[in-house]
Amino acid sequence: MYEFRAKQEDVALSVWQRLWQKIMASPAAILLVLAAILCFVANHLLVVTDPVESNYVLTAKEMLASGDYFSPRIFGNYWYDKPIFFYWELIAAFKLFGISNFSARFFPALFGMAGILLAYGFTARLYDKKTGFLTGLILLTTVEYFYLSKAIITDMTLFVFYSACLMAFYIAYSEGKPRWYYLAYAFAGLAVLTKGPIGFFQPGLIILLFLVWRRDLKALLHIKLFSGLILFLAITLIWYGPMYAMHGSDFVSQFIGVHNVLRATVSEHPQFNVWYYYSAIFLAGFIPWVFTLPLAWRDYGLTRKIAAAWREKRLRLPALSMKTQFLIVWAATIFVTYQLMATKYMTYTFPYMIPLAIGFASYLKKYDRLVLNMAGIVLAIYVAATCTVIVPQCQQASAYDAAQVVSGLADNETAVVTYGGRYPVSLTYYSNHPAYRLEQADDIANKLPGGISWNAKNVMPFMAIEDLPNHPKVLAVVRDRDEAHFLQEVPGNWKWRTQKGIWAIYQKEADL
Repeated sequence: MYEFRAKQEDVALSVWQRLWQKIMASPAAILLVLAAILCFVANHLLVVTDPVESNYVLTAKEMLASGDYFSPRIFGNYWYDKPIFFYWELIAAFKLFGISNFSARFFPALFGMAGILLAYGFTARLYDKKTGFLTGLILLTTVEYFYLSKAIITDMTLFVFYSACLMAFYIAYSEGKPRWYYLAYAFAGLAVLTKGPIGFFQPGLIILLFLVWRRDLKALLHIKLFSGLILFLAITLIWYGPMYAMHGSDFVSQFIGVHNVLRATVSEHPQFNVWYYYSAIFLAGFIPWVFTLPLAWRDYGLTRKIAAAWREKRLRLPALSMKTQFLIVWAATIFVTYQLMATKYMTYTFPYMIPLAIGFASYLKKYDRLVLNMAGIVLAIYVAATCTVIVPQCQQASAYDAAQVVSGLADNETAVVTYGGRYPVSLTYYSNHPAYRLEQADDIANKLPGGISWNAKNVMPFMAIEDLPNHPKVLAVVRDRDEAHFLQEVPGNWKWRTQKGIWAIYQKEADL
């Protein structure tokens, strides 16, 4: 009996070893296939959502229509919420595939695949192929990475450029390959073109703190500082130079003043400005792998070590390798700096995902069966959830259906207005009719952009309720919970036409 069980265990072990041999024969290719499936599955069905994704696609759509590929514009107005690179991605995708859901999500998905390969390659270089494969697999199957590989926002592009910058620096520094410093400067330039000054200053701070820990500030003399900065400026000035020449102080005050300085000092979302915000984001974003943390606690004997330190009344820090120091500084600096910023947003700390995934892979390496089983289950869940849950949820978070109704009912003389709820930019994007935000005249004056304030984000067109009688043909898209207020506050003979998601559509009829 015991011999039979032993033989079964030997067979299972042999099968498992052969499986790993096959995986290690082409780990990058396997990760690439898995990433392609997850990043691209059902993207053609995922409509553009409000309030963030629709800003990007409508801006790119208007830039494409205008033929001006330098100045971001929305609702016919210039605006400076983000730099240019992500808009260039969207414009390129629209030119390649036409304006569609798939094209809008094409480059986030493509960069999602690139991020997995980047994580694999860097980790394999630091450790070994198996650790690299597990890092890529863990990263791919986290909730946050899955979400951002499909989201039409700048963060996945920034993640790749930001991570590549730090990786290039570390390879140059640790392996004595100074030409890699130029790659670090180049990727920093691309990060600044994607998100702004944070793409340079934060990686720079990480590098500086790492060198301080290493007591090797003299290395700053050897990182190609002068020629590297020339390369960095040559890349960034491709856009920042013409933008300043064309828009001058408006560009500086809005882009730097509002979207960088104000964001760091005045909370855009005060309800999120709490000390535990990014700890909660980590726990949620790293599902399902956070549930394996007790294994690390047990394997590293942390309870015993903490008890010993308590008895001895002193904390002894373990000797750490250079690569471990770098990964710790990388993750910790991102976490702390964003925690200190006034405006908090769930994706800001996303660039710390690679060092954290490497940390998970390092202690889960001996639990490789667990990792493969969990990853397989999670991948299947994500694919199924995308088709059955996320597709309809995106539909609910978009005015796509309402836009189809507007397209059928409105002509060139119809004024399309919205009332209540968060302004649905996707209504204009999908219907090709500019939708006006309906407000009292006195309230409009207080909401228009001006100066260094969060009103800079109110770039949608407004229409005063008092001016509605001047428009005989009006379609009103009303948030369902605000219908009673709308009918009470807005004069006119309104006929209910239909409801699509959270939006009810009313048509103005001639007064009797």
